Amino acid sequence: MLRIPLRRFDDERGWFCELRRDSALPRRMVQTNVSFSRAGVIRGLHYHERGQDDLFACLSGTARVVVFDRERGEAFVEDIGDENPVAIYVPGRHAHGFEALTDILFCYHVTEEYDPADPDEQGIAWNDSRVAHLWSTTTPILSARDAAP
Repeated sequence: MLRIPLRRFDDERGWFCELRRDSALPRRMVQTNVSFSRAGVIRGLHYHERGQDDLFACLSGTARVVVFDRERGEAFVEDIGDENPVAIYVPGRHAHGFEALTDILFCYHVTEEYDPADPDEQGIAWNDSRVAHLWSTTTPILSARDAAP
């Protein structure tokens, strides 16, 4: 995993930030996704057996990013967004997800294009004993897939 501080340049109009520079990343990104989540939503934990890496950034609001290294059994958590402008690079073998602590606009760049005919998406339950204590809520809003045991 790689934590990348983002530099914001503020003026009377708002701010500007360089979000991604492929030459500074372990692998080139090929697709960018943006999601809006209401406060209380958890998306994940997902991982990719074939190795899709993700670069997470919270564009508006505050998100809690949780990453679980499945090989070492170690977890990482950080709140990112308005007050902490960083990007988190997550190798695909790590389970990863995020919680909307406020309403958020979330961006993730990925190293593989999504193939709906052959998706490389595996999951670990958000309330798995190895990570359940890292979330701020015990009653999240979940997709049907993320709610399945």
